[in-house]
Amino acid sequence: MDNIQNSPNSPVSTDKKEPKEMIRLSISEAAKLFGVTSQTIRRAIKSQEITYIIVGGRYKINFESLVKWSQIKTTVRNKSAKRGIGQYVDKWKIKNPLYSPNPKVIKKKENTDKTSA
Repeated sequence: MDNIQNSPNSPVSTDKKEPKEMIRLSISEAAKLFGVTSQTIRRAIKSQEITYIIVGGRYKINFESLVKWSQIKTTVRNKSAKRGIGQYVDKWKIKNPLYSPNPKVIKKKENTDKTSA
């Protein structure tokens, strides 16, 4: 039997994935970001709809679970669009057709190029 050991210079790969860095928010940060009240966030915590940890006696909420929760709950999704982070989405849209991932913008540019040629 061969006794094989992995050394630091060994070409053998372990394929271990790096742990994702988790983003955590306070209750007030989550409420502001999603356009809801702190009480709404506290209710979601109490009903175990979002995941959290307690650090220094304060809730730290997992951002990923907040996003999923906000998309499942219709009222939260609507409030997020009107009062939360969603109100800024239009400002983030790329206006330059060269860099736009939006197929409609690309088609418009192609059509104007064809008609001007």
